[in-house]
Amino acid sequence: MKAAVRYYSRGGNTKKLAEAVSKAIDVPAKTTSEPLTEDVDVLFLGSSVYAYGVDDNVKEFIKNINVKVGKVVNFSTAAIVKSTYNQVKKLLDEKGITMAKEEFYCKGSFGPLHRGKPNEKDLKEVTDFAKRYVKKNKKVGI
Repeated sequence: MKAAVRYYSRGGNTKKLAEAVSKAIDVPAKTTSEPLTEDVDVLFLGSSVYAYGVDDNVKEFIKNINVKVGKVVNFSTAAIVKSTYNQVKKLLDEKGITMAKEEFYCKGSFGPLHRGKPNEKDLKEVTDFAKRYVKKNKKVGI
């Protein structure tokens, strides 16, 4: 299975998750400023919520996908709003790209809110999530 990891992170919260996913599946984590250059079976896409919306960098990355992507697996952080899943799914639907039902979300620190998040427990959970997803989908041949 060919996989890729892309993320956008302003404060570093989503970057921490991306690096954990990267290590778990042995694929480099790259920012959304680096487009996909070849087809992938699965794209782990990390984002976060800024002013109740997904950042324009993520929107632009999705808009410019011009290779075949089997499925996108969402992972995200946010201080208040829970998950970017629905917003990212809507953008992917417009491109005809399938979003996996599985996702990983955790709180991210923002000022005094959720200080220290994502923490070691969150990083272990996203690592386990990524490993489980890849193992499960190798069997079904994504």
